[in-house]
Amino acid sequence: MIQNDTIIALATPSGVGAISVIRLSGDNAIAIVDAFFRSIKKGKSLKNQKTHTIHLGHILDEEIILDEVLVSIFKNPRSYTGENVVEISCHGSTFIQQEIIQLFLKNNCRMADNGEFTMRAFLNGKMDLSQAEAVADVIASNSAASHQMAIQQMRGGITNELKELRGQLLDFAALIELELDFSGEDVEFADRTKFKELVAKITFVLKRLIDSFSFGNAMKNGIPVAIIGEPNVGKSTLLNALLNEEKAIVSDIAGTTRDAIEDEIIIDGVAFRFIDTAGLRITKDVIENIGIKKAYEKADNAQLIILLIDANKFSTAQDLFLTEIQTIKTRFPNKRLLVIANKIDHLSLDQTTILQSEIENLILISAKNKTGIDALKEELTSLVNIGALSNNETIVTNSRHFEALNNALQAITSVKQGIDLEISTDLFSIDIRECLRYLGAITGDYDVDKDILGHIFSNFCIGK
Repeated sequence: MIQNDTIIALATPSGVGAISVIRLSGDNAIAIVDAFFRSIKKGKSLKNQKTHTIHLGHILDEEIILDEVLVSIFKNPRSYTGENVVEISCHGSTFIQQEIIQLFLKNNCRMADNGEFTMRAFLNGKMDLSQAEAVADVIASNSAASHQMAIQQMRGGITNELKELRGQLLDFAALIELELDFSGEDVEFADRTKFKELVAKITFVLKRLIDSFSFGNAMKNGIPVAIIGEPNVGKSTLLNALLNEEKAIVSDIAGTTRDAIEDEIIIDGVAFRFIDTAGLRITKDVIENIGIKKAYEKADNAQLIILLIDANKFSTAQDLFLTEIQTIKTRFPNKRLLVIANKIDHLSLDQTTILQSEIENLILISAKNKTGIDALKEELTSLVNIGALSNNETIVTNSRHFEALNNALQAITSVKQGIDLEISTDLFSIDIRECLRYLGAITGDYDVDKDILGHIFSNFCIGK
């Protein structure tokens, strides 16, 4: 992409609205707009105005007024992109939007590519690569939790986590490079004890960030919750009650649900993706068996599992229920499991008491009457570890970051092994470079050789 040209694009959603904002960026952005802007205050030139100011006037195509507008000026480097930026607030007519954009496209502007304003911000040092990626996450956030994680990332969350450690590793890398230059003199510039401590610290941070990805990705895309159980226990009714709409077909006929039905709701700022699955039973129906297989697959991929049982059948099939609960726990040992007894509206108080005494942490509901649904929602949010969000801890949500962190961990593990085995410095120095490269890939700092040279020349007087 050419960086010294001027780009233009609609910054607000397309369509009709009260106002629209058209954004231009480039060295000549202010001058280009100035040529077609006539201020309400006669004689005012945009080129002579201070940065971060707003001006009322008209956009003219020759002598034809296209619209009365507000023009906001942001001069480099104090702008989003680090270049001269102009934002034109016009009326929200699609006709006006296109007329203004077409005017500037005919006069030394071109349409911006996808994400090019943010790309220019990155290239001009206004943000690092992880912050640039977080901009898209902020725009796409659909819950308080996903928004909070995106904002934390945009403020440099993962960069702040890794910046100091990467800098310290660069210091040691520079010392290791010096050792290689003086290899014939059998000297060690890098303190191996301190180096081991740094490697252990980097390993700890990388593992913590990697472990956060599963939670972060679920919070970003919606925490998957699989609703499983035998046929006709009310799984579809529960889904409808949670969503407050008739999403799934409800019938007294067992085996009605043969495929997984999904939908998402937000509870206390957290997005949950509920999955209604086929009833679990032994059947000769080929199609139903496919649905049952899918039910287990959905449960395997879910973060939370709701096992629904029919409270009315507990007194006559108590052992079977307890066996079913244990079977699910054994099959999904690492999953959070909620056992819920449905149809309690048909139980007496004594029966309810007995039921709760037999099954630990049992939740009682009547999906049909929506009894206990609010309590269930409270339990769901309590099971989600939102403490990390409250404490502003860095949570990884980006797959590219996750891959780079895993590669960096593998490289730093090889460095540790090299130090422990006392192998040749030139061998594990390769792994140090690999670790630096992967850490730099997250923030966009790729030039490891340049960084190492910079540290050498700034910290040592070679040849003095």
